[in-house]
Order: sequence, then C-alpha cells, then structure tokens
Amino acid sequence: MNARLNMGQVQPEAYRAMMGLEKYLHSVELSVTHQDLIKIRASQINGCAYCINMHTKDAKKHGETDQRMFLLDAWKETGLYTEEERAVLALTEEITVIHQHPSDEVYKKAASLFSETYLAQIIMAVTIINAWNRIGIITQMQPE
Repeated sequence: MNARLNMGQVQPEAYRAMMGLEKYLHSVELSVTHQDLIKIRASQINGCAYCINMHTKDAKKHGETDQRMFLLDAWKETGLYTEEERAVLALTEEITVIHQHPSDEVYKKAASLFSETYLAQIIMAVTIINAWNRIGIITQMQPE
C-alpha cells in the first residue's frame, strides 16, 4: 500500500485546524490515560494502522502496560480497566460506531462518573481521533 496525498502539504490550513484540535486536548483535564485509551481503541475499531502504531507508542511512553494494550480490543472480558476507564471505552466505541446510535445506558453511566466538562472532553477526544483516523485511512498513511 502506498501513501496517497499528504494532507499537510495539499491543505495546510485544514491540517493546522486539525492540529489546533489536537493542541486543545493538551490543555484539558482529560487524563493522559483516558486520552491514550480513546485514541488506541477508536483507531483499532477504524483499522487505522498509522494511528494504532503512533498511539500505542505514546501510551507506552506515558506508562501504559503492554498487557493492557494487548487486551484493549477485549477490554470487556478482563478486569484490567477501572470503572472509569470502562465507561470511557464504552463511550468511545459507541461514538466511533455512531451509526448504531449510542445507548442511553452507556451515556448515563459515563455521565454518572464524570462532570459535564470531563464528559464533553471525552466526546471531543473521540471525535478528534475519529477524524484523524479517517484522514490516515483515506490517504493510506503508513506506520513509521
């Protein structure tokens, strides 16, 4: 598979806008662990090899364990994730697979665990990584 166009070169304004959203994530209270789990899990669902590669490396640098990353696609089957992480992962999956319409149950669970601000930051983080995944997949970005 060969990389297609380079979005940063062809549409630098759009790419800068996406980078602005990414920069926003560095200024919020959403924990690095939650951000890493969101980025990896959404990228797994979407099948974005470039993003999976990048974000698992980042998560490792942030202290994430290999075991938790290896089992992330089976998070429901293991007790390795906290109640909050499980809520983040459930919401990530439902937003990523939006055509199945996120359930009230998953939303209410997350809303019971997090403030409205934190919940909004989770939603934005999932939305941003899904946009990046789509750019990475359509342009066939390759893992380094």
